[in-house]
Amino acid sequence: MLRGFYSAASGMMAQQRHQEALANNIANVNTPGYKADQATLRAFPEMLLQQMGTKNVPTQNNIKFPVSNPIGSINTGVYVHEMVPNFGQGDLRETNISTDLALVNGNFPDEEGNVFFTVQNEGGEVRYTRNGNFTVDGNGYLTTSQGYYVLDASGNQIQTDGLEFAVTPNGQLQVNGQAIQLGISYTANANDMEKEGNDLYNGNAGPVPAGVNFTVQQGFLEGSNVDSMRSMTEMMESYRMFEMNQRVLRAYDESLDKAVNQVGRLG
Repeated sequence: MLRGFYSAASGMMAQQRHQEALANNIANVNTPGYKADQATLRAFPEMLLQQMGTKNVPTQNNIKFPVSNPIGSINTGVYVHEMVPNFGQGDLRETNISTDLALVNGNFPDEEGNVFFTVQNEGGEVRYTRNGNFTVDGNGYLTTSQGYYVLDASGNQIQTDGLEFAVTPNGQLQVNGQAIQLGISYTANANDMEKEGNDLYNGNAGPVPAGVNFTVQQGFLEGSNVDSMRSMTEMMESYRMFEMNQRVLRAYDESLDKAVNQVGRLG
């Protein structure tokens, strides 16, 4: 009975985390470049149940041998193993603002590959983002909307001296007669990238290798790839699963109450 009690409780906790992920996706439905989180559920390791006992051997000393009869396997619950972002391409939205840039995926040699803008966080560390909602700070440097410096292909901050610049489809920024290659990084497995908040990712990414095709569109923003209707439907399903586990938990609680307070009193 207690095993079922804990299994139902673990199911409630897993569905609660699933709902939190879905709620966060819905809250970021209008965040440029946001990639929806997907909760992966996994069962706890299986347990092999066996019936333990003894068997009498018809001998003069009545010897008893220990025996065990396999009953079968059972899972002890479920948990959220990890949150995996969906790196599918978001829809493009035209803004006609020169500092807005959108990455458009091309043909990648790796099935899980993806490209990112390269930025510098407040600690001076290199991070990656798909949010191209950039701006120019008071010193003329290209930054993200959170104030992180956008880097070029050499890892340097980009000086634009204002908003008058053009960006070619291959990611070259044309300013004051000079061509500056934007820092576009590629990873063969985007699922290894870790979200850090503020639209930043941390992971193993490097220069774009030959054979990786992408385009940069100026005056556009890549929208969130969250499907709001689907997320709402999944949230309702998750809530129903939570309620089902809650009913099971209540049934076990009532059974324990009867076993302790009523059966014991009859004895």
